[in-house]
Amino acid sequence: MRGPVRGLRDKVSVVVGAAPGNIGAGAAARLAAEGAQVVVADLAAEAAEQVAEELCVAGGRAVARTVDISSAESVSELFTFVGAELGGLDCLFNVAADLSARTMGVDSRNDVVSLPLEVWQRTLEVNLTGYMLAARSAIPMMVARGGGSIVNTMSAAAWLAQQQRPAYGTSKVALEGLTRHVAAAYGKQGVRCNAVAPGLVLTVSALRVIPPESRERQLAELPSPRLGTPEDVGALVAFLCSDDGAWINGQTIRVDGGRVMR
Repeated sequence: MRGPVRGLRDKVSVVVGAAPGNIGAGAAARLAAEGAQVVVADLAAEAAEQVAEELCVAGGRAVARTVDISSAESVSELFTFVGAELGGLDCLFNVAADLSARTMGVDSRNDVVSLPLEVWQRTLEVNLTGYMLAARSAIPMMVARGGGSIVNTMSAAAWLAQQQRPAYGTSKVALEGLTRHVAAAYGKQGVRCNAVAPGLVLTVSALRVIPPESRERQLAELPSPRLGTPEDVGALVAFLCSDDGAWINGQTIRVDGGRVMR
């Protein structure tokens, strides 16, 4: 039986991008299980409400909010709610992504020459600018509390050169720079900023779009007996948000079964 992660009880945590069966929901569940009060935020209101309800049924404390991370106004409204209703903020997990066919699907079939400009811009709006907007709102709230933890979601795409997906890969490379900037600029004030870089995680989205033969091929190439789960990533997020992770700052930690070793 695992012991508790220390230093999460009663901390106010926001998860941006927490649809059922995906990484955000897995992290929200772990944070709630460790005693944190979780704000489950997602573009889809019904998705956020489902996750929050499941956490409450399991004995946790959670509330659902709708947020469009690409909208400065929407992000500001989310954190205004957190401050007014919950009294402050301790943890932020940014995991939102536009995985739709019109964005990720098109990006995955094109290179930098052929990619439609609107797909490039939409990807950066969500994966990079959106994370900046959330961090910009969260940081003053964390400083006021004496510190806090921000965790961003990276990807192996930042290091594995690909002939397609130029927008997604670029957004993740740039996100590492944003993560380090926040860590350097606000570490002295107690705000830590790290990133997690998942490999192939068997989320609902992955199971829907990645055929079984592709999953089997990737598993055969992986120095691990299995593929990842949302709970694997959630465990790392909880650690980085907890007091146990208090001396980890400005790092990108891979949770990928050993896919990328460097």
